[in-house]
Amino acid sequence: MRIIMNYGLENLKLNFPDDWDILLIRKKPMPVLDNTADALAGALANPVGCSPISELARGKKTACILICDITRPVPNGIVLPLLVKNLLAAGLKRKNIRILVATGLHRPNEGSELREVVGDDWVFENIVIQNHFARNDEDHVDLGHTRLGTRVLLDKRLVGADLRIVVGLVEPHFMAGFSGGRKLIMPGVAHADTITYLHNARFMADVHARSGNLEGNPLHEQQLEIVEMLGGAQAVNLVIDEHRRVTFVNFGEIIRSHLFAVEFIRPYVEVEVPHTFQTVLTSGGGYPLDKTYYQTVKGMVAAMDILAPGGELFIVSEISEGMGSREYLEAQKNLANLGSEGFFQSIKDKPHAAIDAWQTQKQLEPMRKGKIFLYTPGLSEEERRLTSVQMVKDLQAELARSVSSHKQLAVIPEGPYVMPFVGR
Repeated sequence: MRIIMNYGLENLKLNFPDDWDILLIRKKPMPVLDNTADALAGALANPVGCSPISELARGKKTACILICDITRPVPNGIVLPLLVKNLLAAGLKRKNIRILVATGLHRPNEGSELREVVGDDWVFENIVIQNHFARNDEDHVDLGHTRLGTRVLLDKRLVGADLRIVVGLVEPHFMAGFSGGRKLIMPGVAHADTITYLHNARFMADVHARSGNLEGNPLHEQQLEIVEMLGGAQAVNLVIDEHRRVTFVNFGEIIRSHLFAVEFIRPYVEVEVPHTFQTVLTSGGGYPLDKTYYQTVKGMVAAMDILAPGGELFIVSEISEGMGSREYLEAQKNLANLGSEGFFQSIKDKPHAAIDAWQTQKQLEPMRKGKIFLYTPGLSEEERRLTSVQMVKDLQAELARSVSSHKQLAVIPEGPYVMPFVGR
């Protein structure tokens, strides 16, 4: 059996013996839009829970559009030209339209990479495009505290805009339930203090902070309250299939329109399997998500629900840009030095997480379930040690060893973009 795994830009082709019992886990077939631009135009004219874009923008002086950074393959090249065109037609001046890359605590996107993110040359050359910098105190406005005590500091370029619009993909997210919508605001354009408080060990360890779940999810609920404190926003929500073709687009009030998109995608990404598996093969999601080990952890967490206790989880990820931030590298050093439980004990009572340490904390979950094996050409020898997982040189040989006694293998080519679960 030949299987193609999401892996970098080129993917990874694997061949398995015919006598293996292989369960291929992928999204259910999704209806692909014939013309995304036409569908978006219709959505802007017939929104969810708000007035059409032409009415929303009429009389407004300024607009701020939030977009995702390089880690998300959002089709901005289709969305942004049409969105900007509508704003200009409603009377906004080009100089008063700003596109802000909602980086959260990720690195900025600049130069050719920023052009790739924007996806349209006219927009790139004619509209003000800037990155959010979460550690620049002067860039943020204090909106007060949520009911749980989160101090809400948001980028003043968004807060001060007459019209606020976010553009994002709606996909499973391993701690916030689903990506997109309110997530572009927090953590997208929040201050580091706000982000680190909402990513502390208490939030990360909450059983409701998991992929596909919004009910009782403390991160999601705090994000909703932050949107309310901001005074609301609108959203363009998109869903793509496993071939990155657009299958859904809508526009509207940020909370309601996002929930419509979640309702659309859920039945396609939730995949029931008959039992857990001793051997599971998954991916880091392919380009652009698998550029770092930091993002690769998402694939591990997404697959662990179908891993049998004590089983072996294999993940393939190109990791072309190394581990991730210097802060994440420090967290991984602490994990390597302290071990899983020692690391958790060192962070569990801190009101603010160390930057990016939450990803290390989430890695503890699959590590407690079974053994993790990583196949990647990236990472130095020191970095490989700091992953705290087993490195694999010959993937097919290691998989053959793992399935030798039971001949069963579950394969998730798209990694974190699918939500497999064991039927009850």
